[in-house]
Amino acid sequence: MMKRRSLLPVLLAFFCTLFITIGCAQDTSEAPADGDTDTAAEPTELINETPIVMGYSSWAGWWPWAIAEQEGLFEANGVNVELIWFDGYLESMQALASGQLDANCQTLNDTISFAGEAVNGEVAVVVNDNSAGNDKVIVAEEIETVADLVGKSVALEEGVVGDFLLTLALEEAGQSRDDVNIENLETGAAAAAFAAGQADGFAGWVPFWETALTREGSKELTSSADFPGAIPDLLVVTQVLIDEQPEVVQALVNTWFDILTFIDENQERAYEIMADRASVSADEFEKYLEGTRFFTLEENLEAFTPGDSMVHMPYAAEEMANFMVEVGFIPEAPDLEAVLDDQFVTAYAEANA
Repeated sequence: MMKRRSLLPVLLAFFCTLFITIGCAQDTSEAPADGDTDTAAEPTELINETPIVMGYSSWAGWWPWAIAEQEGLFEANGVNVELIWFDGYLESMQALASGQLDANCQTLNDTISFAGEAVNGEVAVVVNDNSAGNDKVIVAEEIETVADLVGKSVALEEGVVGDFLLTLALEEAGQSRDDVNIENLETGAAAAAFAAGQADGFAGWVPFWETALTREGSKELTSSADFPGAIPDLLVVTQVLIDEQPEVVQALVNTWFDILTFIDENQERAYEIMADRASVSADEFEKYLEGTRFFTLEENLEAFTPGDSMVHMPYAAEEMANFMVEVGFIPEAPDLEAVLDDQFVTAYAEANA
């Protein structure tokens, strides 16, 4: 798989530390801040007596799920959810694939990677956000264009999202991945190697590109902001959950859109919850949020439709699968049609037309 953000340090910016332990469940005992008690949603009768287990980890597009837990939005939509925070993103994906979770937050590329072996299947049902600048290619001072990378060395972790971003940039410039010398290193080590002058470029995500930028004269060459739709972050559920409890999946999707409404109407409280969940300062929170674009209902509907650009997930999924097969990251592409299911977003749109 493209193990995007598989080393997400929670103590640095909004990413997790090393994949040492599986995260514990988020503390739900925290009371709403003074004066905010009226913002909590009214609970309704629960659809499911036994809670479904949902994982999430430290990425700005997934922090909002903490709002649903803190403000009672799951209950307001009648769904009983045990929300589990993972300090390691990789562990969350492994937990979903092995059947320990009913739902998880992960990227499209990672869903494709795990789908073929997931015991209960994996299906993306809503787009939380797109990376809009939080993934970057950083280069040395003398490199001015993507074409200047030809024959140069780029430190990155093969098969992960930085590699994919670099490949897209090279192809747009009429080049290919084979035109550069890939230095395959774990993302943190790749950033450090570039910062030490041991490579001409680096590709990866925040906060690692911040390390890369400590090299004198280094600069951003391109970012995920230049390739809309290339890095979608999703709510993924098992096919078993869809087959056996579709009403629960619908309630999860409905909850996501209620979260977006809450953020819009209660921004100060929403930001407080998310920054606390991410364990970052207010300044860091604002900065990292800038590189994340939450998806509206309309953007969700568009993302699930066929098309000829990365904005359309069926197209993006095919491009990602081909890339991963070509670099030997997965042996073959899974059934891509089975990985995407727009019925719940569509039902929400129809119910709220």
